[in-house]
Amino acid sequence: MCGIVGYVGSDNACPFLLDGLRRLEYRGYDSSGIAIHEGSSFALTRSVGRIDSLVERVGSKPISGRLGIGHTRWATHGPATENNAHPHLGGDGDVVLVHNGVIENFQTLKDELVAKGYEFQSDTDSEVISHLIAESLKRAVEVEGQPNVRYLNAVKTALARLRGTYGLVIAFRSQPNLMIAARFGSPLVIGVGRGEYFVSSDATPLVGRTDRIVYLADHQIAVLTADGFSVLHRDQGKIRVDIRPLEADSNEVSLEGYDHYMLKEIYEQPESIRNAMRGRLDDQDATAVFGGLNLTPQQLASVERIILTGCGTSWHSALVGEYLIEELARIPVSVEYASELRYRNPPIENNTLVFGITQSGETADTLAALRETKRKGHRTLAICNVVASSIAQAADGGVYLHAGPEIGVASTKAYTSQCCVLAMLALYFGRMRHLSFEGGRRIIEELRSLPGAVQQALNCNDHVREVANKYQTATNVLYLGRQYNFPTALEGALKLKEISYAHAEGYPAAEMKHGPIALVDDATPSVFIIPHGTTYDKVMANMEEVKARGGPIIAVASHEDPRVDAIADDVIRVPHVPEILQPIVTVVPLQLLAYHIAILRGCDVDKPRNLAKSVTVE
Repeated sequence: MCGIVGYVGSDNACPFLLDGLRRLEYRGYDSSGIAIHEGSSFALTRSVGRIDSLVERVGSKPISGRLGIGHTRWATHGPATENNAHPHLGGDGDVVLVHNGVIENFQTLKDELVAKGYEFQSDTDSEVISHLIAESLKRAVEVEGQPNVRYLNAVKTALARLRGTYGLVIAFRSQPNLMIAARFGSPLVIGVGRGEYFVSSDATPLVGRTDRIVYLADHQIAVLTADGFSVLHRDQGKIRVDIRPLEADSNEVSLEGYDHYMLKEIYEQPESIRNAMRGRLDDQDATAVFGGLNLTPQQLASVERIILTGCGTSWHSALVGEYLIEELARIPVSVEYASELRYRNPPIENNTLVFGITQSGETADTLAALRETKRKGHRTLAICNVVASSIAQAADGGVYLHAGPEIGVASTKAYTSQCCVLAMLALYFGRMRHLSFEGGRRIIEELRSLPGAVQQALNCNDHVREVANKYQTATNVLYLGRQYNFPTALEGALKLKEISYAHAEGYPAAEMKHGPIALVDDATPSVFIIPHGTTYDKVMANMEEVKARGGPIIAVASHEDPRVDAIADDVIRVPHVPEILQPIVTVVPLQLLAYHIAILRGCDVDKPRNLAKSVTVE
């Protein structure tokens, strides 16, 4: 959840740390801080609130040094205060560190350290680690000719005591050229420069700084100096790592003229959908092609059940996938909240395939659910957006979204890319079973027309802004759809809740009569997703029921549909596409509606309160 940066090299660390924290602020923005090795000690600056507050403090009292670490916090243990902000010092300032994750046994360790005379300045679990390393340093032995070994061994000794998750970057007062990074359950990336090295929670801060990166895996520790770096496994010693190219440019992490990342990412959806499909549609066999499933055609053909698991928006895309796969491939599909699946013990038959769906590839609950099902002998695959992420490494194979960095906390382009990938998987499994060649070709044609349809849907933006202005003060909003557009209703409601803080709920439209219709009044708008399709007349009847009770109606409907005009108070038009692809098109105006309402209510759409982009804690 938190964002971490680190630098060691020949330049002043401060500019990179502050710029890196700005780029990582979507991971947490309760407080922030940096520590730079300056002279014989660490210059520590921390601040509550957004990065701008930290930058102002650093500007009033500049600091410089060739080694430094930084952190932007999403609070877990202890409120957002300056004392709880990272970095945290250990011992008498001998150690300084930043931490992403949760230490489950911190209270036991804290009690032990307090008994030894350590004084704690914060309420965090992270400060325990800094004191634990300082304590381990007292007993660590110098190795002649290898000055860094003592510090490495102290870190390893402390890590062995921790129970929980961590991404750590650690520096030492007596070693101004040494930085140690360690990972278990929380992501860390090493940037390999020329005479300088970087550490970050993800690759975003490294864009424009280096084009070579190393993804640390669980239980790996990196030892970095200005002269080079090495990686070792916590228990097995030094290992060889792959240095990968960083395939991103500065445009992908800049606003490019948009007011917010969320708006930029909404408008990037035609291209992100093209990228999701690129090279994956096979006209010759009328099917989809996936290079990373790592399962034989025979293994895939033997699949008798599929479980799709995820959290939040990814869970909604899984619901879309359930409709798609069951209709096109006739394979039974279960959709599970990852946070529940990890603790349940459901009967899972042989020949069941489990997909973990996640934008970041680091979602703690999804990762744990995937590992648990894999431990029980089931094949696991990932659908994610981040190469070499924890879930990508843990799964037997998977499919990358290729959506590019998604920085806005509220997911938009990753969601539509997930739905697109699930549609191609449904086509793939369908062609292995019952779907005809002609049926496969028709779906391929429809998929290829999808980016253009999404581009057309974006033309509603000005009208959506007018609708948003009309309903910006609503405190309750109902979202209603059927079949493929029921998940769209859930996703539209979630977007409004996430960024405008208005209460919203999504339901199958027919369920209105079974309770939610009691909420309908003249101050509660209902958003109906009602493009042409098999349930059109049924949803129209549900609209009539709301209209009869005086509820305002916003309809997302197909072009040239006069019947909707006669009932709805406001109609937002989208191009007609086949029902199986409607969720990818109809969600666009709902994303825009949430965005504009949030702006009108004065909310920070890219960094909504209490939320962070990558949920790496339980």
